[in-house]
Amino acid sequence: MGFTLCSSSELSYPSLEGLRNAQANPVASKSFTRAGGYIKKHYFLSSYSDARKLVISRHLFPGHLEGSFMGKKRQVEPRKKLEFVRTLLIDNYDSYTYNIHQELSVINGVPPVVVRNDELTWKDICCLLYEDGAFNNIVISPGPGSPTCPADIGVCRQLLLECWDVPILGVCLGHQALGYAHGAQIIHAYEPIHGRLSEIEHNGCNLFANIPSGRNSRFKVVRYHSLVIDAESLPEELIPIAWTASDDTLSFLETQKFDAIPDAYESERQKANFDSFSAKNGSYWGHVNGTKSRKVVMGIRHATWPHYGVQFHPESVATTYGRQIFKNFREITKDYWLQMSSSFCSDRNIHYTASMQVPHATGLFGAVHRGRQSVKKADFRVNGEACSSGQFMRGANQRNLGFLDMVNILPPSLGAKFLRLKWRKFGHLASEVGGARNIFTELFGKNKAENTFWLDSSSTEKGRARFSFMGGKGGDLWKQLTFRLSEQSDTAGERGHLLIEDTKGFTCSKILEEGFFEYLNKELLSLCHEEKDYEGLPFDFYGGFIGYIGYNLKVECGAASNAHKSTTPDACFFFADNLVVIDHHTNDVYVLSLQEGNTTKTQWLDDTEKKLVSLKGSATRQLHERISKPVANSPHEAGFLSEKSQKQYVSDVEKCLEYIKDGESYELCLTTQFRNFIGEVDPLRLYLHLREKNPAPYASWLNFSKENLCICSSSPERFLRLDRNGILEAKPIKGTIARGTTPEEDERLKLQLQYSEKDQAENLMIVDLLRNDLGRVCEPGTVHVPHLMEVESYATVHTMVSTIRGKKQSNVSAVECVKAAFPGGSMTGAPKLRSMELLDSIESCSRGIYSGSIGFFSYNQTFDLNIVIRTVVIHENEATIGAGGAIVALSDPEKEYEEMVLKTRAPANAVMEF
Repeated sequence: MGFTLCSSSELSYPSLEGLRNAQANPVASKSFTRAGGYIKKHYFLSSYSDARKLVISRHLFPGHLEGSFMGKKRQVEPRKKLEFVRTLLIDNYDSYTYNIHQELSVINGVPPVVVRNDELTWKDICCLLYEDGAFNNIVISPGPGSPTCPADIGVCRQLLLECWDVPILGVCLGHQALGYAHGAQIIHAYEPIHGRLSEIEHNGCNLFANIPSGRNSRFKVVRYHSLVIDAESLPEELIPIAWTASDDTLSFLETQKFDAIPDAYESERQKANFDSFSAKNGSYWGHVNGTKSRKVVMGIRHATWPHYGVQFHPESVATTYGRQIFKNFREITKDYWLQMSSSFCSDRNIHYTASMQVPHATGLFGAVHRGRQSVKKADFRVNGEACSSGQFMRGANQRNLGFLDMVNILPPSLGAKFLRLKWRKFGHLASEVGGARNIFTELFGKNKAENTFWLDSSSTEKGRARFSFMGGKGGDLWKQLTFRLSEQSDTAGERGHLLIEDTKGFTCSKILEEGFFEYLNKELLSLCHEEKDYEGLPFDFYGGFIGYIGYNLKVECGAASNAHKSTTPDACFFFADNLVVIDHHTNDVYVLSLQEGNTTKTQWLDDTEKKLVSLKGSATRQLHERISKPVANSPHEAGFLSEKSQKQYVSDVEKCLEYIKDGESYELCLTTQFRNFIGEVDPLRLYLHLREKNPAPYASWLNFSKENLCICSSSPERFLRLDRNGILEAKPIKGTIARGTTPEEDERLKLQLQYSEKDQAENLMIVDLLRNDLGRVCEPGTVHVPHLMEVESYATVHTMVSTIRGKKQSNVSAVECVKAAFPGGSMTGAPKLRSMELLDSIESCSRGIYSGSIGFFSYNQTFDLNIVIRTVVIHENEATIGAGGAIVALSDPEKEYEEMVLKTRAPANAVMEF
């Protein structure tokens, strides 16, 4: 048993042998082409034998790196450790990259720069690394697909082969890419593992310093992968440094039995002693209690280069010691550059430190200090456009968010509007006048409730929601926006058509070159106000836009295409200048009126006050209809026709499982639609019945009468909220089970959901996705999870809910926050972009309003949006209900169909009874 002497005074332990399963085949390389929004794969086998020879020759002659940008050796200066560590974070189009970004921002002292794997050429990256000295290390993110597919890893392979002199850490796909670049084979794992945890053993190398090892050691990590490195094929230059401690995987709640506290719940913990690994059996087929166990390689490093890889996700909310791993990589980086000739490092640090001390320095990374000279670097190209390195660095965040920072830009064509708010409060009035239902029907229910809205917190128990907002066609500022993506908008960035109707009924049409989100952003930024106008109000909506965003607007948020066109508008909003607000905690009622400029008009406030007072006399009227029709167990019994049969839906689930097996996605939120031609009905009466039978904290009613469109939603899920203090909050739901018929059965079912490994995996994946989305727009270190996997009970179902919060960056607008996270991850899966593309190829029709969001954008840059689920959309006398569920590696196709049908029960019964 021999040991190999390695760099950084680390010892390499014997290689794991015999990893490959006898039935396992190497994963074929894949190239992707797109046709009509569908993914086509062309498989081919490739060999990296030549690359391996190249690797060996290079590390034997590090001073003669072919094609390197290393300059001549300069006079050695006194060595000094890096004050900051600057990371180039390569994003493989993943939905967890910004969780790594948040961690590195805190640990390194400065945020990393995120670059997608096809955003820069190899020459451009070399310029940044070697000429500009812009970065000290590189982190390669997770991502969908396989390293055997060039399109999935972009420039990463070349980085791993060429940048032998730069510390690199690969995570998940980045780890596999490190192995594959040096000749290791990528094979299917014994089973796909997504959103589940494993205990890890390691060899005590620097990457795992101060981290315990082995079973019951508290070191438990989250895994999201279907492919693994075949340890039998590892070349001599790659050394395994970590592996699974046993065959077993754990759910998150199982880890809590051992008091394993994830980093997300503890900012710092005491360093623990760990047992160093004793290599009694260095093979993949280990033995536990006399039984063979399948250990999977969870970490590797290069024998002589500062390159490391981990198969698991240290950035996950449920991984323990994840932050310590990133800290260790920081220290590895600092030690590495300290040992190098210090002149190169010193130049980097002097320039960077100077630029950090001058906010918005115009020369940021545009020139590199060279003694007494300043040498300007050549321009390069980003996505086909010429760009200097300084421009590239300054624009990094905006490019990755996919929009410009326009917070301080006032569109000249729109001009500024100065709005003033007047309001009145009526203490404890709601209960005296019959509650929210009576107020809405009496004030806004006439004339078929045309052009009305009601954000209805019909379920307020346990503090889930507190305020309801209602109103109709109002004052001089009222208008309706109706947006449709153009016929050519099946690709991202195409324009759409906006119809604007004002309070007098006049309409105008606009072609939006930049899309609806951009228009809405500029509209809100053009509104000026006085904060003192709403001092004393306990809620965050004082007037502004209220309506919905359809699922197809995903093409404005990074999605490649829309395979199906929606029959309903892609977005519809009222600008609400008059509204009534009900505080369900105190029973207070508020009436608000928004007007332009200084005015003394109070007519709407006066008229509404009179109507509210007059309701006191009718508060005892019978408000609740009793309907005793039989309950339907499925939408089919309620008269709905499904887009797909049970057999077709089950087949779609199986397709999803194949994609997951091949590493294309971790989780796919598959959906379908049910339709029922209902003719002439009273949609408001239908909604009133739905809210009574299935009250929900984020319920809503919207009636766009000119579009012959009504939305009756009993959604229990918040997508995203931004309050006046700049706090963003998401509350995704993943995991649903029916209520029991007896208290005993109900409690049993609730516990069944709570401890379901599959549902916990679903929820964890989406929590990590939402942490990523908030991480794109929140201050570093502020994204956290105060509530993880809590079970909430509603009229017909129990659901598993988590809460994610973060502090918004001051230079990001409300609309930009939504655009960074839309559509809600609970309706897409992860990674989001690849998952949406796959779902478009599987689903047979547009989701329309379903899976989008309903809510408000207040004129003072706050918002609150739900996820459109448990919703009946009535359009041109046809009722549609969307439903679906998250498909993960543990999914059972038949049970997925049953869960999908369960979610339609409440809205389908409401329709059947009319």
